[in-house]
Amino acid sequence: MAHFPPHQSGSVGTVSLVGAGPGDPELLTLRAARLIERAEVLVHDGLVGPEIMAMAPAGARRISVAKSRARHTMKQDEINALLVREALAGRHVVRLKGGDPLIFGRGGEEAEACRAAGVPVEIVPGISAAQAAGSLAQIPLTHRDHASIVSFVAGQCKGLTEQDWSGLAGVGRTLVIYMGVATAAQISEKLMEDGLAPDAAVAVVERASLPGMRVLRGVLAGLPEIVAENDVRSPALIVIGEVTREGGDTALARIAMEARA
Repeated sequence: MAHFPPHQSGSVGTVSLVGAGPGDPELLTLRAARLIERAEVLVHDGLVGPEIMAMAPAGARRISVAKSRARHTMKQDEINALLVREALAGRHVVRLKGGDPLIFGRGGEEAEACRAAGVPVEIVPGISAAQAAGSLAQIPLTHRDHASIVSFVAGQCKGLTEQDWSGLAGVGRTLVIYMGVATAAQISEKLMEDGLAPDAAVAVVERASLPGMRVLRGVLAGLPEIVAENDVRSPALIVIGEVTREGGDTALARIAMEARA
């Protein structure tokens, strides 16, 4: 359990980089929930929903550092400085991130900044978006018959067209693409250019664990149409590989998930 003593003037606080999971508060770890409940300052990204935010004490200061493809509330250097500044002022800071802090969350950069400033930092793992999307869509990212290798790729990475994606997907492999909705057409074209068959199986998992979750299946050549015709919006992941042919009826999976409530 998290037991923080009241901070004293001149004492150094702490920074906890906490994975908030895919969005459903029931998928938080116990450690994450306890830290949120004791936070003095909550620095959160845009994927953290109001139910999780409401777990923080009423007097906790909430600071949004939400990022989108076209707009950043704060630059990363500014976020790093904010965490350090608040901790050096003696406060217990929870940096709350969707999914896991170290998977496309820049948690490594923030932890480095804290260590360099002499600020105690803790990293609390969370259920990643890929894990949630796979499990809740009943798509096994690994499967004894289909895949023993999983790759995670950022769909908005710099130099997308110049990178070599050959071998990331294909026989015995699963490819999970984060942040790929806006670049679905380029991703599809790039993978086919690098050797993946146009009829490779794909699935798009939108809003995993959240109300309105959808699982859309098809083939690689049709990926842009899947995204456009269904008006897919973030948060969403693209999963490519034979494992996407697995899984039960999406409606039944959603009913099972809603039955927990």
